[in-house]
Amino acid sequence: MQAGELHRRAFLGSAVGASLAGLATHAEAQPAPIPIIDCHIHLFDQTRPQGAPYSGGGTNTEPALPARYRKLAAPLGIAGAIEVEASPWIEDNLWVLEVEENDRMMLGTVGNLQPDKPEFKEYLDRYHKNRLFLGIRYGNLWGYNLANQVSNLSFIEGLKLMEQAGLALDTANPRPDLIEAVIRVSDKVPGLRIIVDHLPAMMERLDASAQTAVEGKLRELAARPAVYIKVSELMRIANGKPSTDAAVYKPLLDYLFDVFGEDKLIFGSDWPNGPAVDNLPVIVQIVRDYFYAKGRAAAEKYFWKNSLAAYKWKQRDPGQPQLAD
Repeated sequence: MQAGELHRRAFLGSAVGASLAGLATHAEAQPAPIPIIDCHIHLFDQTRPQGAPYSGGGTNTEPALPARYRKLAAPLGIAGAIEVEASPWIEDNLWVLEVEENDRMMLGTVGNLQPDKPEFKEYLDRYHKNRLFLGIRYGNLWGYNLANQVSNLSFIEGLKLMEQAGLALDTANPRPDLIEAVIRVSDKVPGLRIIVDHLPAMMERLDASAQTAVEGKLRELAARPAVYIKVSELMRIANGKPSTDAAVYKPLLDYLFDVFGEDKLIFGSDWPNGPAVDNLPVIVQIVRDYFYAKGRAAAEKYFWKNSLAAYKWKQRDPGQPQLAD
């Protein structure tokens, strides 16, 4: 082989090596995807002999069980989920816990108990021994009304028992009077972790004057260290299709971020409620585009770290994130 050919091959080899090294460096430089914890899904099985009091609405006709959710969620980078009660039946707390036990993607449930009832302490003692029982939901659902309960001493004593047990209170379907009620509950039980769901939906329903009137209460709520806001029911439907235009969502997301900051907002898809049943990828993409633009630290807080602070869930699967020791 001539010297010129040897030189040419040596040059090509070094060029290819440099190129591959560059690709490797580029690949190493790519940040790892941020794992997502979905803090608002529902589980139910309307095919049970007793049926189910809620089955998703919209186009949903199938049971909502962990395997079905996992198939949709895992490809989107969702590593774990928290179920929020979909039934006022006391026995369905146990049903959900049993269903979740068999799927490590499920990090826990926010159940349904009534703090003012005489049997509340017994049920609370029973359920909170299960690591998957993370708290209860109480708000504007199943005939409950948080605003009417703030002056009920038995109700407040029940919430104090929840605080002592390390459990959280999820609210349901906010209105301005519920926001006021959360402030009053926080005053009475300051250590109780409270998560307000579906705030985007409430803000969309209010006209400009009503939004102005509630803003002071939201900022007061933001000052409560143990209160968190679930950015759920955000997606909008236009002409029968979900909107994917980032400009549609930015003003509201900017407002929530301004009021509550990066340490209070958490992700919830509301699957499979209404249009969420068919649009999980859209829901994830809307908030991924927005929060990734805020930087990795803020996005990690939104997608999983704030939920850990709010719910105190425990890792069940190696793919689920955890804080460094």
